[in-house]
Amino acid sequence: MVDMQVHQKSASTFNEIEKLVQQLYQQNSPQQISQIQNILQTSQRSELGWQLADALLESQDENVRFFGALTFTVKINNDWCVRYYLHQYHDRVQCNLDDVVPLMRTAIMLPKPESDTRLIEESIKCFQSWVVYAHGAWTGKACQYTLRQLIPYIARPLWDHDIFEVAADCWTELMGTFPAFFTPESMVQLVEFLTSQNAQNLLSLIVKGEYEPEAVAYSRLLLAYGDVSLQDLAREQDSPPVQVLMRSLMQLLAFEGYAGAEDDICTPAMEFWQAYTEFLIDECHAKDDQVEPWMDSARRYVMQVVEQCWVKIRMPSEEVYAQWTSDAKGDFKVFRTDVVDLLQSAYTLLNAIIFDRFAHLTLESLRNQAWLHLEASLFCLNALAESISDDDTVDATLSTLFGSGLFAAMINDTLDIPSKTQQTALSLIISFTSFFERHIQFLPSMLSFLFVSIRTPALAGVAAKAVQSTCDSCRNSLVSEIDAFVEQYDDLLRCEDLESGTKERINGAIAAVIQALPSDQQKIASLGKLLAFVERDVMACLGFAETHVPVGAEEKGLCALRCLVSIGKYLQTPDDNPIDLESEPVTEDELYVATIWTPFQHRMVQSIYAVRGALGTNNGDVVEAICQVFRTGFRENFPGPFVFAPSVIETYVASTSLQTPRLENVLGTAGAMLSAHTRAGATRIDLSATRFLQHLFHITAAMDHNPANEPEVCSSCITLASKYVPHYLHIFLDPRYRDHFINFILLTIHSMQCQEIMPRRSAGFFWTSLFVRYDLKADVQELVDSILAQYGPQVTQAIINNIGGDAARSELENWTNPLRQMVSTEVRSRQWISEALSSRNFPSTKVDDAQKKLFLEQVMQ
Repeated sequence: MVDMQVHQKSASTFNEIEKLVQQLYQQNSPQQISQIQNILQTSQRSELGWQLADALLESQDENVRFFGALTFTVKINNDWCVRYYLHQYHDRVQCNLDDVVPLMRTAIMLPKPESDTRLIEESIKCFQSWVVYAHGAWTGKACQYTLRQLIPYIARPLWDHDIFEVAADCWTELMGTFPAFFTPESMVQLVEFLTSQNAQNLLSLIVKGEYEPEAVAYSRLLLAYGDVSLQDLAREQDSPPVQVLMRSLMQLLAFEGYAGAEDDICTPAMEFWQAYTEFLIDECHAKDDQVEPWMDSARRYVMQVVEQCWVKIRMPSEEVYAQWTSDAKGDFKVFRTDVVDLLQSAYTLLNAIIFDRFAHLTLESLRNQAWLHLEASLFCLNALAESISDDDTVDATLSTLFGSGLFAAMINDTLDIPSKTQQTALSLIISFTSFFERHIQFLPSMLSFLFVSIRTPALAGVAAKAVQSTCDSCRNSLVSEIDAFVEQYDDLLRCEDLESGTKERINGAIAAVIQALPSDQQKIASLGKLLAFVERDVMACLGFAETHVPVGAEEKGLCALRCLVSIGKYLQTPDDNPIDLESEPVTEDELYVATIWTPFQHRMVQSIYAVRGALGTNNGDVVEAICQVFRTGFRENFPGPFVFAPSVIETYVASTSLQTPRLENVLGTAGAMLSAHTRAGATRIDLSATRFLQHLFHITAAMDHNPANEPEVCSSCITLASKYVPHYLHIFLDPRYRDHFINFILLTIHSMQCQEIMPRRSAGFFWTSLFVRYDLKADVQELVDSILAQYGPQVTQAIINNIGGDAARSELENWTNPLRQMVSTEVRSRQWISEALSSRNFPSTKVDDAQKKLFLEQVMQ
């Protein structure tokens, strides 16, 4: 335990420091370790740091000596004035080199019967320390050449079982930190060992799962050599030593045990093969159409590696997996993710060959009912999906795969299939949705698999996601099945207690198919049934609220709202729908008059307010969900179920206040509605704009026009105001609201000068938009000009102050944009900038008048 009473700030004596360093490497709490580190760092930076470092190097404790060397590094980085002293120190150390090298050579060469192996091991460690020191301290080659004379002697211990581990660690570290130290001759010596029977014996131990320290040290040594010699290994395929080395590197992925959980070697081995594959890709790109003679052989190695990875990613049995620690599960998951990266890189080299291979392994595993092998095969196909475009490159292979009875097997109750295999099969559908769009004959069996899977809790989430993806992509091919979908969903709701996320996805899936129905009459019938399912959750919410079960009420209420959001999103017209360029824009009367959608909308609004009433107005999740429901209709240009009359959104926005949680969502919804009605051909909503503006002024008044009181709300208010420019500027500048918008203008200027980032950015964007010259009516332009004339100098001062030092470097673009726009459109900008630069409020004292003048001239160019 550290005596912190004695060492409050720093430790000044050698004994104190030595004791603290030793305690740093002992078992202590994180807090104690942090305290020790703070004390040691203070001592390192003290005036006695140099003498302290010198004394620490004399310690008998290796950790203390290392800290002494580290102290020199700290002093070098902080005390530039002592370069001369440091040079003297290096010279002093260098003088010892001619004495040290013979000593190390003699110690290493002592015959074992006459010596303690610890002496040889310490000599190797000593050599390692000298090389590390030489790498950083001596730029000249003479000292490094002296140390290189010992390399043959350091290579000899690799052949000695008793001292192999220390020797291997030495080579591994030096190749990782200072590969240039080794000469070609020394690398030949290393290869001689790595291809020897001794090395193969160590490799065989690991392959059998016997992780002896010597065997692990060998694997690290082999990988270190592979990293520094990667290009030679790729290009010299015909060399017998290279062939042995490549086979050995391949076998590092063949060890028994699960990656991360039982095998720590395959992860660094994966990193080597990933680098190897990326090098081959770079070579292919560099040579264009020219193929190197060794490339085919290199590709075969990559193919063998990915097949070996297929073995390593196999899931353990559910019983074994349940016994793993969370760390083991996480490490195994990370390894599988690394394999995904390797597979995607390998596809660039191998193209459809690799896909066909895993499809073959899938079918083979299916025939043999080897379910964990099947899961690994499907996992690899999923990984490759991202590398395959949406064309028909692998359609023939997928047709064979999906026509094989895979789906039927997955829902066969007589087969004991692990849920993980079923989940991965479901993911395959999501990965290749576009295939089913091109080959609709496979949809029936696939959808049967999905709806059966939804009934299994462990599969429901993935299955619902697959249903949603399929219906979204294949909506036009599934319109004839809409009644069956609704019926199946109804049956599911009656038999299963589905989670909220599952319901959301299924609602969205059915809505996507409804959107593809040819007539509104057909759509309204199916939507009415879908809305009835949502209303069940609303009623359940009200029931829970009445019986004072708040958790159940919130769960059901939010589920209902989010299902509405999902329905609205998937009812939207797809982006790839053809656009009728000859159609006339829809007028406001045509867009919002009572239609067949009105009863449907009334039911939705009733559900929204019922949930809001049951859960209260202070539930932020409810506020956010309601806003999302309304926003789903903003992108539509024609009447539809979610194209609410503006008064519906106006009423909801007006019902909120500064105390409303997530008010930013409400203000953002108002802004999104304004933006939707500024598109070309869109109807104007002047009345809504007026009511939103009144609410905006009400909110800013409630926060005392002080951005510091509610930074996020303030930012959202300013962003909403920006939406009025230019289409609704006449409303924003209406003389009836003069006092309000003057207060708002002052709020934006205050925001430009406050400490909160979000209001600052929003205010900068607001003024950028206001400085733009639009084609406005004369009376509106006159109002804009009067605002710029009155407040332009203050705005300019705020902009210049931010550029001059108030803003962080990363924020400068937020201020150069309004400055640039002002200069391009405002004739008084030179005067305003000059006055701002000369002001006493300019934040920096390091900028002289000449620099300010130069800045002004550059800005005005």
